[in-house]
Amino acid sequence: MARKKKEAEGPKGDWIVTYSDMVTLLLCFFVALFDASEADPGQMSALLSALSNMGMGSSTGGETLSAGKSVELGNTINSLPSMDRGRFLGQALRRAMSLFNPEVKSNKIRITHDERGLVINLASDAFFAPASARINIEETRDILVRLAGLLNSEEVQGRKFRIEGHTDAVPVDPDGPWESNWELSTARSIAVLHYLTDLGVEEKRFQVAGFADTMPISKNDTPEGRAYNRRVDIIILDDGHL
Repeated sequence: MARKKKEAEGPKGDWIVTYSDMVTLLLCFFVALFDASEADPGQMSALLSALSNMGMGSSTGGETLSAGKSVELGNTINSLPSMDRGRFLGQALRRAMSLFNPEVKSNKIRITHDERGLVINLASDAFFAPASARINIEETRDILVRLAGLLNSEEVQGRKFRIEGHTDAVPVDPDGPWESNWELSTARSIAVLHYLTDLGVEEKRFQVAGFADTMPISKNDTPEGRAYNRRVDIIILDDGHL
């Protein structure tokens, strides 16, 4: 009877399998949340050293800190191109958001990033009068001074920049100074270029383009949509778009 009762109880360690699965799933979850672009190489090295001291680096598998065969190919975590790109974007984005926090909140500036790099969008209505390429210096000088400081900072050292002018889909006044929105968008880009170079940003690091109304970010059938499309973008270029 005692033996049958013992067999009925079953093994007492089955719970550890379920528990291990749960821990593994949690680990995978937090790894998925981990943003490698914000990882500091020194902190990563310290973390790996700590794990090694805890006995996790004593095995002969992939958990060791010793150099493997792939080191000769340059495939270390801190030298991967995608990591370098992510680190650049993370640092430059944090600096830009800190510098232009009031303007981001008031919609004078929008900061995003895409395949081209870090995009700082200057709302045209704040910087230019309608159908004009003359910068409204009285209201925007402080913003442009901070922008020049960002472009001269260590975070973007060695990077090139592109200034892209855009308009809405409303045709220009035929009696005005511009033959079309192409000339207007390009003139606005050049005006921003001259001001930034006057503030000390090296001219040869810039590219200038005018896109008229060919690259809208909103619909042109409302005043709000047209206001979003009238803009000048300052792009801190990624390596693949130099």
